[in-house]
Amino acid sequence: MRENFDKQPSFTSLKWFNFFVYGTMVLFTSFFQLYLQDVGMNKLEIGALMSLGPFVSIFANPFWGIWTDRYQNIRRIVLLMLTGTLVLSQLAFQANTYEMIYISMILFYFFQTPLFAQSNTLILSYIDGTDRRFGSFRLWGSLGWALTAVLAGPVIQSMGISVLSYLFAALLGAAMLALAALPKLSHSIGIAPLPFRGFSKLFLNPFFLCFIFFGILVSIPNTMNNTFMSLYITDLGGSKAMVGLAVFLSSILEIGVLVLCGRFLRRKISILIGCLALVSALFVLRWWLMAGATTPLQVAFIQILHSITFGGFFYVGTQLTMLLVPRPYRSAGQALYTLTWSGVSGIIGGILGGFLFQYLGAQSMYQFGVFLTMIGSIGFAFMWLFVIRGGYRPAVDMEDDLSDIEQL
Repeated sequence: MRENFDKQPSFTSLKWFNFFVYGTMVLFTSFFQLYLQDVGMNKLEIGALMSLGPFVSIFANPFWGIWTDRYQNIRRIVLLMLTGTLVLSQLAFQANTYEMIYISMILFYFFQTPLFAQSNTLILSYIDGTDRRFGSFRLWGSLGWALTAVLAGPVIQSMGISVLSYLFAALLGAAMLALAALPKLSHSIGIAPLPFRGFSKLFLNPFFLCFIFFGILVSIPNTMNNTFMSLYITDLGGSKAMVGLAVFLSSILEIGVLVLCGRFLRRKISILIGCLALVSALFVLRWWLMAGATTPLQVAFIQILHSITFGGFFYVGTQLTMLLVPRPYRSAGQALYTLTWSGVSGIIGGILGGFLFQYLGAQSMYQFGVFLTMIGSIGFAFMWLFVIRGGYRPAVDMEDDLSDIEQL
């Protein structure tokens, strides 16, 4: 009892840490584009700048992962990343030339983009050996994301977009205080192998490569929406408060979707690929509705589909990767899946979406999203047919455990 009592403050700090980290990031992902537009950037310039994040993350994630493994002090590493994020964000807000904005944002992304991954490692390290579940801490992150978005919108609307830098600094500071309140870990976090070691093996698996390719087609329009949805709302005459409402509606049901997926979805390749085809079809419906939206309120309510589409796709894709890739290469498989979903798609979506939005309009951007996602959905449907007709068998390595793979 005494041991559990002593650990309770660290669990409380972990929850608030996750709350403030996710709250900080929603300010950046949902309102920073409005700041950039306010200082004179057009849609293509904004898209190009935002696409730097996924590009930098390709190098930043392994860099911080390696240093975390070597230094074995995850709390101090995350604190360093938060400090760099805070300093460089303020530099970006104070920059008075495009060159300074780009330089400061590249450095900012180097500290910020791996923050979620390292924060998850931090939480998992602190709850290791306890009866606490990661989902309860992830819930606080979702609450921080949703509540910050819905509360920050009216504040920014009434005080002006320039207040964004102060809100960003305040929430980051709160996250750093919560992190500083954590005790030092008494055990090693473990040395993880580099995930890129198995990449060459993955490229010899054509079925997995098809899964990755169709996933990229589905995720590019999602990146476009994440980058430009707030600008779309304001172009339709919506307020900053409406932007906050849209983000709130897009995230408030996400945890429920993940819980339901975890409880009812079977780890079976045919079922999971069939789910990907259905979720991709819902993405098609979502972008079709966005292309036809005529009021900011319509755009906001369409975002409710985000919890089902994004939450469902990422969960199912993660589980499917575990089944399509033999055990020794699963770390590489997950790294490649995440890299293509958030990295490659983020780069393409930011630049392509910015070009389409700037020169053809938001409706054309979303219509193109319908086209890409429809190809992805059809591709997953053909993969499903291929599986249920017995055309695919999972590759099993000698080190793999057949018990991990259910019948197709």
